[in-house]
Amino acid sequence: MPAITVDDVLVLPRLPELDQSTTYRPVHRLTTAPGGYEGEGFPVRRAFAGVPLTELDPFIHLDQMGEVDYAPGEPKGTPWHPHRGFETVTYMIDGIMDHQDSQGGGGTITDGDTQWMTAGSGLLHIEAPPEHLVTSGGLFHGLQLWVNLPRAAKMNPPRYQDIRGKESALLTTPDGGALIRVIAGEVAGHHGPGSTHTPITIAHVTVQPGAELSLPWRADFNALVYVLAGRGTIGTHGRPIHIGQLAVHGPGDALRVAANANQDANTPALELYIMGGQPIREPVAHYGPFVMNTRDELVQAFEDFQAGKLGVIPAKRLPHTDGQAPRP
Repeated sequence: MPAITVDDVLVLPRLPELDQSTTYRPVHRLTTAPGGYEGEGFPVRRAFAGVPLTELDPFIHLDQMGEVDYAPGEPKGTPWHPHRGFETVTYMIDGIMDHQDSQGGGGTITDGDTQWMTAGSGLLHIEAPPEHLVTSGGLFHGLQLWVNLPRAAKMNPPRYQDIRGKESALLTTPDGGALIRVIAGEVAGHHGPGSTHTPITIAHVTVQPGAELSLPWRADFNALVYVLAGRGTIGTHGRPIHIGQLAVHGPGDALRVAANANQDANTPALELYIMGGQPIREPVAHYGPFVMNTRDELVQAFEDFQAGKLGVIPAKRLPHTDGQAPRP
């Protein structure tokens, strides 16, 4: 996993030692993501399947894309499709993905980059591997998280945040056994670069074999931990976890995770995607690519899409970087 890392984690800031008064969160629900296919046929794990929206709020949907090693000619993306009323947060761990929208926005993300797209009032959107990756094939692995927008922001103008992996706040545990990459929000006073409409925190954490992580977490946030790779235990009772599982936590001040001393041969460490936020607590009307508050708003979204009010597909593909250029 070539997401942003450092040669020596001991040079990084460290999490505080938590005292005995800390209330660690229990695991309220543990689910295993079913497999499926998205877009033109790339494999995904549906990480939030079977979890009530009330426990996910302010999040809506999470797909783990891959991990898959494509042969030449196999890489796939999505066709043009609309969005309204929420945000897509696409985190690329391995491989390269191009994005383009009907308003002229877009770009390229690779190896630890995040594209944060606020769909807001609506647009058309496409995600696809660049032509050179289709020709060569290669490893592809990433995540796409859907973040709900509060009612007051659902019809805001669309916008992008282009977050390079090197911009993430990096910190470690007191013993250096884990690397925490803060993409958005705040962990122990360290702030990620992502700008959010609702208070949330998103982090990618690597826990080395045999190491433990005690992660302070805002008491007013929910706490969702998804396993990208590896094996370990989680929660106050040390429940076993492995790739493709989601742990939904109960109340408390901190999360507790440990990586098994022996990992699978192709998995050097326990990899976690940790999400939490302040629940919006508004009605959710969700169907396909639209996330609104009422059924009437959903109907309006479909009518606006059919009338071309969310934009039209550009005549030709916009130019993109090769995945190595600096942030625009």
